[in-house]
Amino acid sequence: NKLYYAFRELGRVNRTLFLLKYINDVELRKTIHAATNKSEAFNDFVQWLFFGGDGIIAENIRHEQRKVIKYNHLVANMVILHNVHQMTKVLKAMQNEGYALNEQLLNGLAPYRKHHINRFGEYPLDLDREVEPMNYNVSFDL
Repeated sequence: NKLYYAFRELGRVNRTLFLLKYINDVELRKTIHAATNKSEAFNDFVQWLFFGGDGIIAENIRHEQRKVIKYNHLVANMVILHNVHQMTKVLKAMQNEGYALNEQLLNGLAPYRKHHINRFGEYPLDLDREVEPMNYNVSFDL
Protein backbone atom coordinates (compact mmCIF):
# COMPACT_ATOMS: atom_id res chain seq x y z
CA ASN A 1 0.00 0.00 0.00
CA LYS A 2 1.56 3.27 -1.14
CA LEU A 3 -0.14 5.30 1.60
CA TYR A 4 1.36 3.04 4.26
CA TYR A 5 4.86 3.47 2.82
CA ALA A 6 4.38 7.25 2.59
CA PHE A 7 3.40 7.50 6.27
CA ARG A 8 6.23 5.17 7.25
CA GLU A 9 8.73 7.44 5.51
CA LEU A 10 7.14 10.52 7.09
CA GLY A 11 7.56 8.87 10.49
CA ARG A 12 11.21 8.20 9.74
CA VAL A 13 11.70 11.86 8.78
CA ASN A 14 10.06 12.99 12.03
CA ARG A 15 12.23 10.60 14.05
CA THR A 16 15.38 11.80 12.28
CA LEU A 17 14.47 15.46 12.89
CA PHE A 18 13.89 14.72 16.57
CA LEU A 19 17.20 12.87 16.89
CA LEU A 20 19.08 15.74 15.25
CA LYS A 21 17.39 18.21 17.59
CA TYR A 22 18.20 15.93 20.55
CA ILE A 23 21.87 15.76 19.57
CA ASN A 24 22.10 19.53 19.07
CA ASP A 25 20.08 20.81 22.06
CA VAL A 26 21.66 20.34 25.50
CA GLU A 27 18.57 21.61 27.35
CA LEU A 28 16.34 19.12 25.55
CA ARG A 29 18.69 16.29 26.55
CA LYS A 30 18.67 17.47 30.19
CA THR A 31 14.87 17.66 30.21
CA ILE A 32 14.45 14.20 28.70
CA HIS A 33 17.08 12.74 31.02
CA ALA A 34 15.40 14.25 34.10
CA ALA A 35 11.96 12.98 33.06
CA THR A 36 13.36 9.52 32.32
CA ASN A 37 15.06 9.39 35.72
CA LYS A 38 11.79 10.28 37.47
CA SER A 39 9.92 7.58 35.58
CA GLU A 40 12.61 5.00 36.29
CA ALA A 41 12.67 5.90 39.99
CA PHE A 42 8.90 5.44 40.21
CA ASN A 43 9.06 2.14 38.31
CA ASP A 44 11.82 0.85 40.62
CA PHE A 45 9.78 1.92 43.65
CA VAL A 46 6.64 0.17 42.36
CA GLN A 47 8.65 -2.95 41.53
CA TRP A 48 10.13 -2.98 45.05
CA LEU A 49 6.65 -2.72 46.59
CA PHE A 50 5.37 -5.58 44.42
CA PHE A 51 6.48 -8.53 46.46
CA GLY A 52 5.85 -12.20 45.91
CA GLY A 53 6.77 -13.95 42.68
CA ASP A 54 9.60 -11.52 41.90
CA GLY A 55 7.17 -9.06 40.34
CA ILE A 56 5.63 -11.63 38.02
CA ILE A 57 1.85 -11.39 37.78
CA ALA A 58 0.45 -14.89 38.19
CA GLU A 59 -2.83 -14.09 36.44
CA ASN A 60 -3.42 -14.93 32.80
CA ILE A 61 -6.65 -12.98 32.46
CA ARG A 62 -6.07 -9.45 31.16
CA HIS A 63 -8.51 -7.62 33.46
CA GLU A 64 -7.07 -9.44 36.50
CA GLN A 65 -3.56 -8.38 35.45
CA ARG A 66 -4.73 -4.77 35.18
CA LYS A 67 -6.31 -5.03 38.61
CA VAL A 68 -3.03 -6.24 40.15
CA ILE A 69 -1.14 -3.38 38.48
CA LYS A 70 -3.70 -0.81 39.67
CA TYR A 71 -3.61 -2.14 43.25
CA ASN A 72 0.18 -2.01 43.19
CA HIS A 73 0.08 1.60 41.98
CA LEU A 74 -2.49 2.41 44.68
CA VAL A 75 -0.15 1.05 47.36
CA ALA A 76 2.76 2.96 45.83
CA ASN A 77 0.76 6.20 45.82
CA MET A 78 -0.25 5.68 49.47
CA VAL A 79 3.38 5.13 50.48
CA ILE A 80 4.43 8.21 48.48
CA LEU A 81 1.73 10.26 50.25
CA HIS A 82 3.01 9.00 53.60
CA ASN A 83 6.60 9.85 52.66
CA VAL A 84 5.68 13.36 51.47
CA HIS A 85 3.66 13.95 54.64
CA GLN A 86 6.56 12.86 56.86
CA MET A 87 9.11 14.88 54.87
CA THR A 88 6.87 17.95 55.11
CA LYS A 89 6.64 17.57 58.88
CA VAL A 90 10.43 17.36 59.12
CA LEU A 91 10.90 20.37 56.82
CA LYS A 92 8.46 22.41 58.92
CA ALA A 93 10.30 21.41 62.09
CA MET A 94 13.60 22.44 60.50
CA GLN A 95 12.09 25.80 59.53
CA ASN A 96 10.82 26.32 63.08
CA GLU A 97 14.34 25.65 64.38
CA GLY A 98 15.70 28.37 62.10
CA TYR A 99 17.11 26.37 59.21
CA ALA A 100 16.79 27.98 55.79
CA LEU A 101 15.21 25.67 53.23
CA ASN A 102 16.68 26.28 49.81
CA GLU A 103 16.52 24.78 46.33
CA GLN A 104 19.68 22.72 46.81
CA LEU A 105 18.18 20.98 49.84
CA LEU A 106 14.90 20.29 48.05
CA ASN A 107 16.61 18.89 44.95
CA GLY A 108 17.94 16.05 47.07
CA LEU A 109 14.50 14.97 48.25
CA ALA A 110 12.41 12.28 46.58
CA PRO A 111 9.20 10.57 47.72
CA TYR A 112 10.56 7.14 46.79
CA ARG A 113 12.33 6.46 50.09
CA LYS A 114 11.90 2.86 51.20
CA HIS A 115 14.46 2.07 53.90
CA HIS A 116 11.88 2.71 56.66
CA ILE A 117 9.19 0.47 55.15
CA ASN A 118 8.69 -3.06 56.46
CA ARG A 119 7.06 -4.75 53.50
CA PHE A 120 6.40 -8.04 55.28
CA GLY A 121 5.32 -6.64 58.67
CA GLU A 122 1.94 -6.54 60.34
CA TYR A 123 -0.05 -3.36 60.01
CA PRO A 124 -3.00 -3.35 62.42
CA LEU A 125 -5.60 -0.77 61.50
CA ASP A 126 -7.11 1.44 64.19
CA LEU A 127 -10.14 2.91 62.47
CA ASP A 128 -11.10 4.90 65.59
CA ARG A 129 -7.80 6.80 65.68
CA GLU A 130 -7.91 10.52 64.97
CA VAL A 131 -6.18 11.39 61.72
CA GLU A 132 -3.94 14.43 61.92
CA PRO A 133 -4.66 17.09 59.31
CA MET A 134 -2.31 17.35 56.36
CA ASN A 135 -0.93 20.81 55.77
CA TYR A 136 1.61 21.10 52.99
CA ASN A 137 2.22 24.83 53.17
CA VAL A 138 5.96 25.20 53.62
CA SER A 139 7.76 28.34 52.49
CA PHE A 140 11.14 28.06 50.83
CA ASP A 141 13.95 30.50 50.10
CA LEU A 142 14.30 29.85 46.37
